[in-house]
Amino acid sequence: MASLCRQIIRGNAVRSVLFSTARRGYADKMMADPLEHATGIERQELLAMQAGNDDPFNMKVLKKAAGTRENPTLVPSCFDARIVGCICEEHATAVTWLWLHKDNPRRCECGHWYKLVEKQPLH
Repeated sequence: MASLCRQIIRGNAVRSVLFSTARRGYADKMMADPLEHATGIERQELLAMQAGNDDPFNMKVLKKAAGTRENPTLVPSCFDARIVGCICEEHATAVTWLWLHKDNPRRCECGHWYKLVEKQPLH
């Protein structure tokens, strides 16, 4: 460890002061990896992100597909039902909310179709 000793003269007294360039015992310590101490749902999220799934809880905004009855926008869910918000027009200031149920495609007021598809939950 590199240290530097200086003498400080104040009035008639001479004092020696020791300055250290590295804090003793802390220079080689690093923060622990968050995965080492994460538990529960946080650990599952970190493992999913490590595996390449950047949206493990399906929270990102979906792009609308064709939206026809034959080719609806697919909405993934781990449950039998999910609420979906449709922005009917590009510059709309309101969101139209609708419930989607398993095996039951649903049409929004604007005419766009949505369908719930099964997605496996995080384990």
